[in-house]
Amino acid sequence: MSAGVDARADAAVDAASRTRASRLRDPHPAPGRPIETEYRPRAAIDAHRAIALQQRGTHDPAQTSVGGVIWRASRTPMGVATLAIRVERTRIRAAAWGPGAEWALDQLPRLCGADDDPTGFDPRHHALVAEVHRRHADLRLGRTDLVFDALASAIFEQKVTGLQAFGAWRMILTWCGERAPGPTPWPMFAPPEHWQRVPSWTWHRAGLEPPQSRTIVEAARRRASIEQASTVAHTPDERDGVFTSLRGVGPWTSAEARIRAFGDPDAVSVGDYHLAHQVGYALTGHRVDDDGMVELLEPWRGHRQRVIRLLGLSGVFEPRRGPRLAPEDHRSR
Repeated sequence: MSAGVDARADAAVDAASRTRASRLRDPHPAPGRPIETEYRPRAAIDAHRAIALQQRGTHDPAQTSVGGVIWRASRTPMGVATLAIRVERTRIRAAAWGPGAEWALDQLPRLCGADDDPTGFDPRHHALVAEVHRRHADLRLGRTDLVFDALASAIFEQKVTGLQAFGAWRMILTWCGERAPGPTPWPMFAPPEHWQRVPSWTWHRAGLEPPQSRTIVEAARRRASIEQASTVAHTPDERDGVFTSLRGVGPWTSAEARIRAFGDPDAVSVGDYHLAHQVGYALTGHRVDDDGMVELLEPWRGHRQRVIRLLGLSGVFEPRRGPRLAPEDHRSR
């Protein structure tokens, strides 16, 4: 072999080595051209609010908003996808990257609330609800259609403060999720593909308590059947039966999963630490328990989650009576 050929071969090997080293330092590939779409709703809808409510805390690695653009990383049935969404007055523009890009763009209208039908909703049963509905008639409940990730995120939030739950969610996705494709504003991560493979010590480091991590791992082993059964279910009650059949999943977790994955307009998160107090105070001026909340919401059956969302926009909140609940950290035990 000639010296020139040897030199070219050595240069090729050096270049390949540098490329491998570069990938090791930053495994995120350069973004390709996105797939783009434009969605024009038939009626005015508050798409920005519908999408924003899917974000799990300020530092959610799977969803953020920067400069008027909502960035969302998700694990679709076709693979990981990144969506960049800009909500305008009469249209929603979106670009998507990754193997799940087409699925994410097809699902975009439902994420914005296109499938939420307020037909039959009568806000006039209470003056406050009627007034808030007048100001926010474009309120819609979005849905992700990603059943297991909605269920997992709800399990994270069982019986702990939002600070604890969102922190654990951020750590697990960052450590065990998949780097989102595309020119995200900072590194973003889609949820893990195999939740059941997350080691026990990783859950512990993230601060998620053992009952929650065990519930996620056990549910992940039945993921395919859970997703199929809940998707083909005809009613919210049937979906509730699917979720609550899992050990460690009760009415609160089931309701939250149905709200996030399916945009259930009637789901009520019974057992929430604050919700009954908030609903009671807004509608009657004093606290009620879960039974009292359910009774107050009965006139709007079929649209009870819609009423809860409207009350959240009303600005009527019970004055804080004491310090916030201090989060309990079990990691030093």
